Amino acid sequence: MATSTSARISLFFPVMPLRPQPVVNFAELVRDRGLARLWMGQSLSYDTHHLFAYLAGRGLRVPVGTAVSVMPLRHPLEAAMEARSLALLSGQRVVVGFGYGSADMVALLRGSRYESPLTATREYVSMVRALVNGELVRETGRYHHVEGMLPPMPSGHPGIEVGAGVLRPGMARVAGETADVAITWLTPLPHIQDVLAPAMREGANSRRRAAPRVVSIVHFAVERPGRDPRELVLTANRGHLSLPHYTTMLRGAGVEADPSDPATGAAALVDSGVFVFGTAQDVASRVAEYLRSGVDEVVLSPAGVLMREGVKSGLADVDEVVTELEDAAL
Repeated sequence: MATSTSARISLFFPVMPLRPQPVVNFAELVRDRGLARLWMGQSLSYDTHHLFAYLAGRGLRVPVGTAVSVMPLRHPLEAAMEARSLALLSGQRVVVGFGYGSADMVALLRGSRYESPLTATREYVSMVRALVNGELVRETGRYHHVEGMLPPMPSGHPGIEVGAGVLRPGMARVAGETADVAITWLTPLPHIQDVLAPAMREGANSRRRAAPRVVSIVHFAVERPGRDPRELVLTANRGHLSLPHYTTMLRGAGVEADPSDPATGAAALVDSGVFVFGTAQDVASRVAEYLRSGVDEVVLSPAGVLMREGVKSGLADVDEVVTELEDAAL
């Protein structure tokens, strides 16, 4: 694969694993196909950071990213320490992305919801970013407090990017103000281009800093006999399609979704092309469209296929799409 392409295509491991081998299989494909990064979300089985450290210990020192870690689970100082540890253990650049999860999860962990998720995220991401960069932080915010700094990192250490999960313009502005990376999940491309990206630039301009790079997690499946794309979407995303804040984003982007009816939302994701289904060439063409439209990194998620058919089938889909992208002029 050409360097310009491989630097912009990544792979997402989409489930909470009950054993590490499937994650090893994904990391091997990232290594063997020269992909940019292996991403994982929040895991409550094996901790995501521990799994990435396990990969490094096995010699699979691939770049990694979290999309996204749930903020209330970790103090900003601990989050920064874990990011630094991964960078040192892997010898690779690390992206740590954060989000507040859902209002119910926040209440479960804190005893009450964030009255302002935007404020909570602004505080948290700012603190973690300063800490990983070796800065002294003395800040008491509405939700987070840090007073201290981390020891210096060795010279020449791999860099760390701090990101935020972004669905709507308010959070996009916060990412523009504070983050290195803005991470979208199953988000319509026009919404990224016309709503999120301008809000990111607005936030960045308000702080006189560069806008964050955009990372988009794109769910897909290669069309094969017996596969129903609506079933694949629902299998992998029933939870998201039941969340008011996610379905609000979709409706604002013109995709009919209601948290009380995930099946209809799944069908709308397929019909709108947000969930990409077709030949490997079709999927590659859609990925190329994302990259040509200002998305800096596309993360392929074979979630539905993996969950219904297993790791081997999910990786076969990824491999075919990557092959189609090898000679693409991006």
